[in-house]
Amino acid sequence: MENTQFYVVKRGDNLTKIASMFHVTLDQILEWNPEIENPDIIHPGQRIRVAAPEMHGEFEPFPGPDFFQSSVTSPVIEAMGFRLIEEECSAYAGGPDSQWSEADRKSYAMWQRKLGFTGHEADGTPGRKSWERLHVPAVFE
Repeated sequence: MENTQFYVVKRGDNLTKIASMFHVTLDQILEWNPEIENPDIIHPGQRIRVAAPEMHGEFEPFPGPDFFQSSVTSPVIEAMGFRLIEEECSAYAGGPDSQWSEADRKSYAMWQRKLGFTGHEADGTPGRKSWERLHVPAVFE
């Protein structure tokens, strides 16, 4: 869908609040997310399509190798996890969350090997080349 991005639902969010954050109507959010059957029920970690400002790109830029540490919590990590699952590269027991973990590292290593990387290039720490090929959708923090 043109000019849309994903927002990862956080605890305490509701669709009205999300629509307001992105300056769109609740009806627009529901139109872009036909899988939402009941607008009163959304869950933390769920990806919601939202309108994106023109200045944002379609995908998350590579945040750099220092970003991928257990002390980092970001919806970008969660969005990456969902993309890894879509690519059938998952070591997640219960699904990804926003904190970098060993499950993220193992899942990313699977992605790197799927791309043909070996050795230290397949250690699970994202690098620019593998990140750009994963196409993590832009998210809003």
